Amino acid sequence: MEPFDIARGWAVWMLAIGQTLGYACLYYIFAALILSWQADLGWDKASLALGPTLAIVISAVAAPFAGRMVDRGWGPAMLAGGAALGALALVWLSRVGSLQGYLIGWAVIGVAQAACLYEVCFAFLIRRLGPVARVAIIRVTLVAGFASTLAFPAGAWLAEGWGWRGAVMVAAGAMALIGPLNWLAAGMIRRQGLPPVTPDHAADRDGLRLALRRRAFWLLASCFALVSLNHWMIVNFLVPIFVEQGASPARAVLAASLVGPSQVAGRLVLMRYETRIGTGTATLLTVGVSVLATLALGLSGLAPGLIFVFALAQGAALGVLTILRPVMIAEALGQAGYGAIAGVIQIPALLAGAVAPVLGALVLSGPGLWALLVLSLALSLAAFGAIRAMGRL
Repeated sequence: MEPFDIARGWAVWMLAIGQTLGYACLYYIFAALILSWQADLGWDKASLALGPTLAIVISAVAAPFAGRMVDRGWGPAMLAGGAALGALALVWLSRVGSLQGYLIGWAVIGVAQAACLYEVCFAFLIRRLGPVARVAIIRVTLVAGFASTLAFPAGAWLAEGWGWRGAVMVAAGAMALIGPLNWLAAGMIRRQGLPPVTPDHAADRDGLRLALRRRAFWLLASCFALVSLNHWMIVNFLVPIFVEQGASPARAVLAASLVGPSQVAGRLVLMRYETRIGTGTATLLTVGVSVLATLALGLSGLAPGLIFVFALAQGAALGVLTILRPVMIAEALGQAGYGAIAGVIQIPALLAGAVAPVLGALVLSGPGLWALLVLSLALSLAAFGAIRAMGRL
């Protein structure tokens, strides 16, 4: 079976379902249930937020190890085992009554995130499908883009009927089902596809060491970290920012709700032109769109309707960049040791995403919105500059 056919086949769509449920149960569950946790446990938002923040930090630390395991041929086991670990962590979380127990649960969730979500999935697809992996990654992210759309209403409905503990147990059950699904799908791709693109373990070990010496590695790491910091610094405060720019609360909520669907829309556009535009060009255009989005947000104080332009452009840019990131890494730095390279290159971006809400809150409560907008523009321009520099290497 040809790699291009595999990239469009049932096994990839099965992985897409696994990623959708994985993100809904291990990532978006916090935002979906935070009000229920606060009401029942009596903890403030800052204490509750320590959980997912800890998970992100642990996921960042574990990412290089997870990548190396994929390089050694353990991709299917990581995808299945990570889902099983996530199920156990959610069972634990459903029974906690103390902050310490809550944080332990989230710490284990962080390990599960590193083992079975996007980065391991993408590394496995690149290892097995090589140049056509982008076709498969588009399909995975196209479906997984609806994870938040699934998590929020499902979490609210389950918490209302069964309480938050029942809702978390349902999520644990979903993760338990994802494990066999991931194992089956990854096994199908491994049997049907080509031999590993980089079967030489010595080359895999040397890949990261050589990549760290290259300017392209640091430019990509900087770009992804800058984009992550800029996006989450703004998106976590979208509604109050839109209101301060002159939009009504209802209009602000409507605009903010477009960020998620626009990610899917951006991926559909990329899917339409998946073989007609190079990865480098597409990445440059995508980061350029994020610069224009920031400008639109800054000007929305004069024309409040521009908040919709920001939401659509920012969401589309992030959605497309999620697809292009792993392919850009493979094309720029090679496929030898890709898993370890991608794991290390993601550490700054993950940590940036963890500190972004704190930074945004500090700037908004200090200098104010104008300073946040200036900082956002500076970050997006710096990311664009890093990608431009990549093109000159």
